Amino acid sequence: MEEFVKTQIKYGLKYLPANLVKSYFIPKSSAETRALRQRGFLCGVCHPKEQYDLLGEGNIKWVRFDVPFPFTPEGELTEGYLSFKERCAGYAERGFSVMAVTPFPDAFLRGGIDPRTPEGEEKVREIAGFLVRDLQGFVGGFQISNVMGLPKFTLPLTLEEAARFIGIQAEVMYPQRGDILIGYNSGGPEARLHALMRPYLNFCDYVGIDIYLGCFAGVPGTMWMFTALLRYLWAFTGKPVILQEFGYIGGGAPKTKADRRAVLRQYGVEKEEDARPIIEDFVSRLPQAFQHFLRHDGGNDPARYYDLLFHSDYRQHFYREMSRSTRIPGYPHTPEGQAKFFDDLIGRLYRLPFMAGTLVYCWSDAPVCGYCGQADCPVETRWGLVNCGGDPKPSFYAVKRQFGRIQNKR
Repeated sequence: MEEFVKTQIKYGLKYLPANLVKSYFIPKSSAETRALRQRGFLCGVCHPKEQYDLLGEGNIKWVRFDVPFPFTPEGELTEGYLSFKERCAGYAERGFSVMAVTPFPDAFLRGGIDPRTPEGEEKVREIAGFLVRDLQGFVGGFQISNVMGLPKFTLPLTLEEAARFIGIQAEVMYPQRGDILIGYNSGGPEARLHALMRPYLNFCDYVGIDIYLGCFAGVPGTMWMFTALLRYLWAFTGKPVILQEFGYIGGGAPKTKADRRAVLRQYGVEKEEDARPIIEDFVSRLPQAFQHFLRHDGGNDPARYYDLLFHSDYRQHFYREMSRSTRIPGYPHTPEGQAKFFDDLIGRLYRLPFMAGTLVYCWSDAPVCGYCGQADCPVETRWGLVNCGGDPKPSFYAVKRQFGRIQNKR
């Protein structure tokens, strides 16, 4: 976290716009933002299920999910892409708009296309043009790739290569977009990425950001920090802002020392330090999904596994808990605390004059954690507005209430 803050300051100062302070403290609307808001403030949700009636009841107008890689090595359309397009048609027919997240760099590489080469760049451009033409009438917006800067999504590209990867697609898509919105997102303010994107901002209708405060890395958050981060992005880019992902975990609590010791004993040790000399063997005892992500983020370097496992976000996954400091004061990780979070934040976001929309993460709880594969891990299982059975949680009614108020103001 300290290194992240230093990077934001370094690049924030290096590429400081002349009007940053004024834009931050006295943010105004722009012609671009007014035009987007005239079309309707985006009230959306990520990763929906086809519960069309319930989505409509929740005053949700936008849904956001990923575009599978469209072509086989032989140049035929993939089954995944055809299913995606059919799914988009189902939403469009019912009056929903789709925010489509285009394929990540690793999807191109698996498809035999290296974006770092001239030949690969040309293929990236061709596919971007295909998507914006082929999905006219099926999607309402494109988010080009996802959170470039986070290793999981960016590698093996450098951040400079990732910015170009986004930018060349925006160049192709923007002139052909019609009514489709074109933009990209970042994980937090990510000043360096937005600085690298400066040459391409004229090909973007919006800039997106994901903000997860009080949910990860043992770091507390506050509601005013959402406003601070969004003001920073507006001042830095001057583009309409869409909060592409935000949410709050609706369950989970700290565990006692005895509870943690019991977890360690499941893996054959009494205390964390006992795992250090046998860390490679220790990791092999974890669930397969957990091993995969740990090895990926550790660069297959066993020397890094211990610190990742016990001194990063992975600690919460290992112990299947929410740490004591991982919260926003006044908003416990409970269904009611999650609902209060949305009730208090959404209206505040709408009042920011440069905001063009928000998309809640996410529609449904998950039966198992996508990172560690454990059903009782709260970190990736309790984000939903509905439970695993599709029944509304208190957060559903909070979002319904706040989105309804926004739509009634038009």
